[in-house]
Amino acid sequence: MKILNFGSLNLDYVYSVDQFVRPGETKSSKKREVFAGGKGLNQSIALARSGAHVYHAGAVGKLDGNILVEVLKTNNVNTDFVREIEDVSTGHAIIQVNDDGENCILLFGGANQMMNLDQIDNILDKFSKGDFLILQNEINMLQYIVEKAHEKGLIIVLNPSPIDENIFKLNLDYIDYFILNEIEAADICGIDISENLLESLGDKFPKAKIVLTLGEKGVKFKDGDLILEHGIFDVKAVDTTAAGDTFTGYFIGSLVQGYSVKEALRLASLASATAVSRMGAETSIPFMKEVRTSKLRLK
Repeated sequence: MKILNFGSLNLDYVYSVDQFVRPGETKSSKKREVFAGGKGLNQSIALARSGAHVYHAGAVGKLDGNILVEVLKTNNVNTDFVREIEDVSTGHAIIQVNDDGENCILLFGGANQMMNLDQIDNILDKFSKGDFLILQNEINMLQYIVEKAHEKGLIIVLNPSPIDENIFKLNLDYIDYFILNEIEAADICGIDISENLLESLGDKFPKAKIVLTLGEKGVKFKDGDLILEHGIFDVKAVDTTAAGDTFTGYFIGSLVQGYSVKEALRLASLASATAVSRMGAETSIPFMKEVRTSKLRLK
């Protein structure tokens, strides 16, 4: 069983501010830092640091993307399917982080929006039925990728973030695992966020496994009649940028390594809590040894 993560690769420009910039306002930041990021890269690194072997597929600009490829390689992520493109800049994000550790993010797709049919077909030809495919919504051609992967019998994991009209173009009945938050769940189900999102998702996608992250209320899992829950761990949030990506990588990585769903939820929650206590995206993701020996307690 192999894991393919077909996802974004970004340079993250992180600005520390007391409060987010308001419309029409000019504001000085306390500092600026540059990190390797993108939901795809973050999830691949979380998978690798959980102990899973992962192939990353995507694209970077030839002039400015080498640093991201090297970060993946350093973390033992296979980069055979990362394409370098001439005359296109690497995707990047402008991230504000406030004093409460919250963030707001402005994305520029760059090379992440340059996937093509030949690249996708050549990559998916290397994978077969029962392999995992992990997707987010920061690359183009997502609809085609889902169709081809379903034809081949891959196990498709979708983190529908950032949620927009492209998600609704997908045949969501082909998704085997949804890993999503309350806002994404409400949008997909077309209901209010205050309603029973887990039940609604289960009714809409009865064959899928649902992982619903609920912020301060922890996480819920549904697979048919099986429902599991896990709370959050008590940490001071410094930067939440890669929290969801860390959770996704650790959850799938733990399952592939043979952990039970219950233990995968615990490990993913621990890893995510550790990540939010640190600045940055890729730099904040812990290794499995640290997660397994963590002394964090449930809140």
